[in-house]
Amino acid sequence: QVQLVESGGGLVQSGGSLRLSCGASVSNFNIYNMGWYRQAPGKQRELVADISGSGIPRYIDSAKGRFTISRDNALKTVYLQMNSLKPEDTAVYYCRAQHAILSSLNYWGQGTQVTVSS
Repeated sequence: QVQLVESGGGLVQSGGSLRLSCGASVSNFNIYNMGWYRQAPGKQRELVADISGSGIPRYIDSAKGRFTISRDNALKTVYLQMNSLKPEDTAVYYCRAQHAILSSLNYWGQGTQVTVSS
């Protein structure tokens, strides 16, 4: 059973920074595309950023220039560095692992709360 464990959430003031981490208990971590999603109250879960096994990142427009996704395949960990945080970034952030070939194999973490105060 694959487990994803997120950490690093918390309360921060507007303009502050947080770094989220997600550790994966999975074999062949490097063939999983890893993503960070978020879900604010009353809203649908949305993709924030993802990164391929080879390290190619993608971001939603609101994250570009402020967030950086990275991964350490040796540590089986993906990170999301979030700078210049805004109140609208407040949400539960989830980590997702999706097999790059067998896309039906995908796993979610339990989520970590990020709250940005104005």
